Amino acid sequence: MQVLPSRLAIERVVSSLLDGGVVLIPTDTVYGLAALPTRPDAVARIYELKHRPRERRLPVIVEDAEQVRALGLEWPESADRLAAAFWPGALTIAVGVRTPAVDWLAGRDEVGLRAPASELALAIARATGPFLMTSANMSGQATHPALADVLASLDGSPDVAIDGGELGAVSSTLVNTNLPEPVIERQGAIPAADIEAVLAGA
Repeated sequence: MQVLPSRLAIERVVSSLLDGGVVLIPTDTVYGLAALPTRPDAVARIYELKHRPRERRLPVIVEDAEQVRALGLEWPESADRLAAAFWPGALTIAVGVRTPAVDWLAGRDEVGLRAPASELALAIARATGPFLMTSANMSGQATHPALADVLASLDGSPDVAIDGGELGAVSSTLVNTNLPEPVIERQGAIPAADIEAVLAGA
């Protein structure tokens, strides 16, 4: 495993992902484990590293709403308003999957999407297209703020780890728009009152 400071990160991370690697990167919320969805072996390693149940699908990281639209997903007006208000940022938006435009979304009926307020994450999405990422913690346990503790908590090592310093330990807020009315399914960095204000048109 190679550990790099964030200033050297983008080129090395993109190269590793394209080669089928798993990378650990800092975001605007917590450290995350990332892989390309077109590399099933790498995706499987993420599940193994954090003992994540396979029935729990991985969130998708995008650069912006335009990348979402290119995936052929359901994108209701409520999702558009939330993305306009909070992306890039600590908001995950769940949407429906009906007739996806990419093979790797086949079999999913719902997907969580986020455009983080992290230049590294956005640069990766710009270079590779949408990628999969989940918090870098053992499933069911808290996420550590420091890279060394994150690495020690995993069952194995990623191919590349980027040291972004000590991060906060608050996950993104999750809003599910694949319902008759949007529902906040996880309280996180963005307060519920801010979400509700945007959904209400305030």
